[in-house]
Amino acid sequence: MAFLKFEDIDKSFGENNVISKFNLEVEKGKFIVLLGPSGCGKSTLLRMIAGLEKIDYGKILLENNLLNNLLPSKRQIAMVFQSYALYPHMNVFQNISFGLKSEKISKDQIKEKVIEAAKILKIEDLLDRRPKELSGGQRQRVAIGRAITRNPKLFLFDEPLSNLDAALRSEMRVEISKLHKKLKSNIVYVTHDQIEAMTLADRIVIMNNGKIEQFGSPEDIYNNPTNIFVAEFIGNPKMNILKIKTQDIINKSTFKLLNKEIRIENSNFDREFYIGIRPEDISLEKKSEIAIDINVDLVENLGSEKIIYGHLDDTEIRIKSSKNIKDKNITIYLPKNKLYLFDNNKNRLKA
Repeated sequence: MAFLKFEDIDKSFGENNVISKFNLEVEKGKFIVLLGPSGCGKSTLLRMIAGLEKIDYGKILLENNLLNNLLPSKRQIAMVFQSYALYPHMNVFQNISFGLKSEKISKDQIKEKVIEAAKILKIEDLLDRRPKELSGGQRQRVAIGRAITRNPKLFLFDEPLSNLDAALRSEMRVEISKLHKKLKSNIVYVTHDQIEAMTLADRIVIMNNGKIEQFGSPEDIYNNPTNIFVAEFIGNPKMNILKIKTQDIINKSTFKLLNKEIRIENSNFDREFYIGIRPEDISLEKKSEIAIDINVDLVENLGSEKIIYGHLDDTEIRIKSSKNIKDKNITIYLPKNKLYLFDNNKNRLKA
């Protein structure tokens, strides 16, 4: 039995359909990340789980219990918002304990739960402070602490780190990952940041236009993208995609790529298709028989690595390397076993 299940979920705002025929089953104890561009429907889906948005059609079940018509307070779900949603006139203790007061438990129990959550999040010394006296990272810990004290069956996170600077985001990613391992809880986490998705998730749901493009582990989605949308969305810089036109196909296993003749065994090329290769898989040293000369436009120095932007004719090429590049013309090498093939509908071909 799935812990969390979506059956044919559909949601529209007026004539704008934001979720369409969404089906997904989530196992118990998993950290699920909903990842996709702005407007793909991921936050709307999260709000429907929480009961903050009405479901037009379909079912959401938590441990086989239908959530559709339950009040948010009855769903045993805790949500952490992007804006923290803290009460400015209350101190940290009062903010964390706020939801517990409606549960009719004793003051001693409330204090015990708050202190336990504060210890987990390392904010015991902040309990007397008000939100305006806290940093962004501290405020987010308080918001998470408020969720922990409710002992929910499911945690929902709606882009919780987007208001933090890069260093704090990195720190909070580690803390949220530790928290998941400690609580062994189910988490559904919304983000448009692929680094958060890759480092936090047990499973990633890649969404686009209200639909699932791919569902799988971070490793599987990175190494085995089902289509060009997923291939380009995961990875930084994004995957290089080169179009092979019908006139560039020599026979069923041979084609021309940037004026180079390439043969791939057991293939069946008969119409235009696409080649993909990740920037980190392109070498600047001779390691393969596919050698291509390109013009260098720009080199981004990121310290331990460089991002090289080049072109050949009208085709942009991105390379990730640790080597210093000063030449305006370089030779790059493409290993055949690192090439991704996509059909003319932009879906993955089996090489």
